[in-house]
Amino acid sequence: MEPRNQWQPSHVQGIPLVKLAEEYGTPLYVYDGERVAEQYRRFAGVFDEDVQLRIKFACKALPNLAVMQLLGSLGCGIDAVSIEEVELALRAGFPPGAICFTPNCVSFDEIRRGVEHGVVVNIDDLSLLERFGHEYSDRIGCGIRINPHIVAGGNPHIQVGHIDSKFGISILQVRHLLRIVENYGIRVVGLHMHTGSDIYDANVFVEGAQVLFDLAEHFPLLEYLDLGSGFKVPYQPGDIETDIAEFGATMSGAFREFCRRYGRPLQLWFEPGKYLVSQAGYLLVEVTVVKQTVSSLFAGVNSGLNHLIRPMLYDAYHHIVNLSNPSGKPRIYSVVGYICETDTLAWDRPIAEIRQGDILCIMNAGAYGFAMSSNYNARVRPPEVLVWEGKPLLVRRRETLDDLLATQRSLHQALTDLRTVPTEQCSP
Repeated sequence: MEPRNQWQPSHVQGIPLVKLAEEYGTPLYVYDGERVAEQYRRFAGVFDEDVQLRIKFACKALPNLAVMQLLGSLGCGIDAVSIEEVELALRAGFPPGAICFTPNCVSFDEIRRGVEHGVVVNIDDLSLLERFGHEYSDRIGCGIRINPHIVAGGNPHIQVGHIDSKFGISILQVRHLLRIVENYGIRVVGLHMHTGSDIYDANVFVEGAQVLFDLAEHFPLLEYLDLGSGFKVPYQPGDIETDIAEFGATMSGAFREFCRRYGRPLQLWFEPGKYLVSQAGYLLVEVTVVKQTVSSLFAGVNSGLNHLIRPMLYDAYHHIVNLSNPSGKPRIYSVVGYICETDTLAWDRPIAEIRQGDILCIMNAGAYGFAMSSNYNARVRPPEVLVWEGKPLLVRRRETLDDLLATQRSLHQALTDLRTVPTEQCSP
């Protein structure tokens, strides 16, 4: 159920956000596990019962073991885009058959390791597909990622289905694709596509699905069609979002008709990431300084692009609320970070009056927040707290300087190591 006012959060499952900031310190990522579960059930519930739906969480959005396990307990699988994400999912307890692996621009070694782990691999490059056929022939099935050349609209920074995208095998290369499949006897078990993010028009998905429906006639052994994701979630009051109920009804009918023409039912896969976790996440930061210049009023906070890079990378909007003074008179602020770069989290934003020491809540921080964080300026990354069944659970501790140094060697140590290596190991 939606909060009474989702744009003015104060509590998560009855726990004051300010209290969490006091207990765990700031900056702090907080995830509402009930909201994650709600989004999963909402998505799963809009499709007709006769559709063999499989939902794979795009774990690149939030690669946290506890969050992944929570979704796994609901019946969700995992969408991985690197071999490390595959192995993370396996460590989280997902069976190989629940994991799909769709890498891009990787060495064939990653493909091979995915096969060895027993996960479903989607190939998105003709040369890798040819190598796959040479090595496995029809012994191991694979999926194929298609670039449908569809411009999905929305933020151009996060669209990947256009003709100039690095992702997928172009729909214009189908004849070459079919020759490779035939010559090597490759067993194609799935077709995959993903056109981008922040797509709110259900017709865009149906248009993309039709590309796969038409292509499927060339592959008699298919087990699934994977339509990726990209569903639009709201980022501010009044924002548009994908009508999931309409989408589910439309796609259920289209997929049912496709299966009838194909001659047997297939599984329908989706890979939501942002849709499942974005709105469940909050980044809590403390105001370190309120600084008036000749042209702007800045609220400086103890975080920055090292913890939430989306505003700088994608010009993304994240709603910001003053938890410490929610009823204060709004003023126009630019919220900036403590990184030695242009480091603006929000430009010219009306926010309830901000004072030094106030706790601000940056919303929609569940997806691609911590996942894209860094140690720039030697700053440590925040802890993550998952609120589940009314209890705050520390699911990632705050980093320390020792963590940053754990993989480094001082000059003295490196020289000492060099001197202690046997001479025969140093010779060319």
